[in-house]
Amino acid sequence: MSTQGETIHAILISEDPKLAMALASVLGPEFEIVGQTHAERLSQFSSEDRTEVMVLDIDLRNGDSQPLGPVFEDLAKSGVPIVILASDESRVEALRLVERGAHGYVRKPPVMRDLRTLLRSAIESRRLADELRSVRRQLEEARGLDQLIGSSAPMQLVYNMVRKVANLDASVLITGESGTGKELICRATHNLGKRSNRPFVAVSCSAIPESLIEAELFGHEKGAFTGTTGTRMGYFEQAGDGTLFLDEIGELKLHMQVKLLRVLQQREFNRLGSTRLIPLRARIVFATHRNLEQMVAAGEFRQDLYYRMNVINVAAPPLRYIAADIPALAHHFLLKYSEMFGKEAEGIAPQAVTLLQNYSWPGNIRELENVIQRSLIVAEGPRIEATDLPDVIQDAQSSGAEMDVLPEGSFARLMREYKVKVATDALRQCNGSKTLASQKLSISRAYLHRLIRLDPSIPEEDNLSEIRTRAQAAAG
Repeated sequence: MSTQGETIHAILISEDPKLAMALASVLGPEFEIVGQTHAERLSQFSSEDRTEVMVLDIDLRNGDSQPLGPVFEDLAKSGVPIVILASDESRVEALRLVERGAHGYVRKPPVMRDLRTLLRSAIESRRLADELRSVRRQLEEARGLDQLIGSSAPMQLVYNMVRKVANLDASVLITGESGTGKELICRATHNLGKRSNRPFVAVSCSAIPESLIEAELFGHEKGAFTGTTGTRMGYFEQAGDGTLFLDEIGELKLHMQVKLLRVLQQREFNRLGSTRLIPLRARIVFATHRNLEQMVAAGEFRQDLYYRMNVINVAAPPLRYIAADIPALAHHFLLKYSEMFGKEAEGIAPQAVTLLQNYSWPGNIRELENVIQRSLIVAEGPRIEATDLPDVIQDAQSSGAEMDVLPEGSFARLMREYKVKVATDALRQCNGSKTLASQKLSISRAYLHRLIRLDPSIPEEDNLSEIRTRAQAAAG
């Protein structure tokens, strides 16, 4: 898009070969005018085209039998604004084209000041429209991702994958430990996609008794089995052409896996007690905290169903891998529950934030939410202090204290020494990588670093370099 002082690239589409030369001579150096016929212009669209505005002369078509309407529509598909040039005899047709989307029209012979003004106005209108579309896309994306919090690298990977799959109809499998926000990821995928204004139905397969799950998923007719008093739509039918989220899919028994596979393959199902087939219109998103590959190897999960579900995989990171996002998450939950309880809260003390970031969070985000809720309730002052946090989190910090404060031979000291040995062994096995070692042990990098600093066999001033040296020597 041209800015002030730059040349404006304009195309004159006319059957009059002299008109382009005439316009170029009077519009001045600000405009670069290139003349083309209708046919030439339609055959030369390309993604590299620099054209910023088109001037369409609707007179003197030299017997061209092609109606002007379809020509205008084909030209308009490029998104380049169109200004109509027309004689008084073509005025009605020019106004028709303006109604159909042309930016405006100028009478022939044109007043150059009016033509210059209209050309600049057309370019500015397109620039504003492009900016508006960009803002709308950003707002829609923000609304879709507003429940996902975090700016760490693992969360950026999640955001990127959500954006990529939002408008696809392919099956998505969201994996991750319990409490990592798998349903929120699915909702973000739904909200960003073309089905955002359609139903979103979330189902936990582990929460439905085995004897009822088929009827709950596919629905049933009256009298289909003992106890039914009427017809019921199942979750597949309730989702319509929206999104059906099947959480804890790893809990399905083998006989239900067979039925689910058939539905995914045939894209249709029937209620219990009915032979009428109902088309499957919903997009299905699956989630599990279990290792489905191990279940397949053990014969507990069908391999064909696993491949059918796992077209696209989105991995929800555990909270211990995104410790940098804990302050933002904690602040979010603090605002949520301070409003819910009607209790003012100024924030979280820095020491408390450090404790939260150093904890390993076996319950992930769900556990963090619970901790913030509890701490807000017990806090005496205007902010959450370290002493307001649960003992388990404070104890995790105390485990980093120097070992010489513990009595020789005490149970606590022996346990500490064992933890230090496990940590340093893991670090050596991972060739000195704290990230890999902390993932291997399911602890935070900060806690791992405190443990390895306590290894008396490693010089305190350079323990990490020493570990790398020993690991490399052992590998050699």
